[in-house]
Amino acid sequence: MHIYRFLTGPDESAFCHKVTRALSEGWVLYGSPSLAPGPDGKTVCGQAVTKDVGNAKYDPAKKLVDY
Repeated sequence: MHIYRFLTGPDESAFCHKVTRALSEGWVLYGSPSLAPGPDGKTVCGQAVTKDVGNAKYDPAKKLVDY
């Protein structure tokens, strides 16, 4: 099974660290990053990531980072 997350954050180094951490935990980039104007006028970044969790059963009560 593959699980999916969409990471978001302000356009600053903390967002890059968030994506890098996900990659180091076995997540894989899915598609291109996106940029959009935020409500405060600052740019918001987004990046989809997926992870193969083998035969694990999907549990909507479980946090995706716990797979």
